[in-house]
Amino acid sequence: MEDALTRFIAGVRSLWGPLSSELVVGCRDQLAALAASSPQEPWLADLHRTRPDRRVLHRDPDHGFVLLAHTESAGLFRPPHDHGRGWVVYALQRGEIEMRTYGRVEDEDGKARLVQRDSTIMRSGQALAYLPGDIHDTRCLSDTALLFRFTERDLKVEDREGQLTRYADRDGAWVDAGA
Repeated sequence: MEDALTRFIAGVRSLWGPLSSELVVGCRDQLAALAASSPQEPWLADLHRTRPDRRVLHRDPDHGFVLLAHTESAGLFRPPHDHGRGWVVYALQRGEIEMRTYGRVEDEDGKARLVQRDSTIMRSGQALAYLPGDIHDTRCLSDTALLFRFTERDLKVEDREGQLTRYADRDGAWVDAGA
């Protein structure tokens, strides 16, 4: 019998192509379905039992996409960042996570800073997509949360190549940490 993880991989592989609205919506829907999987499935039961900080569930050898599982703990905050040239979809399997989005603006003196655009409380079964250049942060609101992160490429490579931008709080303003 085919499990939800195998169906997810097959479903995404069948959709794969250049970045388009259809691809992003299809991957988001596939990931939301994965997040709604029965915790009785062995692969998901193992994630609930072991609570890994980060586990690669699939790295596609043909298309390069990566599916990760993250167990987050209460209060864990990941400051604003983008994903370089990549796009991502997050889905929450268990718990609650706040995700805030930002726009990057320049002051009159040319200094860039972030302005918060929105805040969403993700709950179990929800999925959100972020396109290249989108900036967001995350904060775990529940005791623990199990989050799936689908990336269309390996973000570790993007990071090594200096493609990702991370932001730091300086005097109450989010600014490029590398500037």
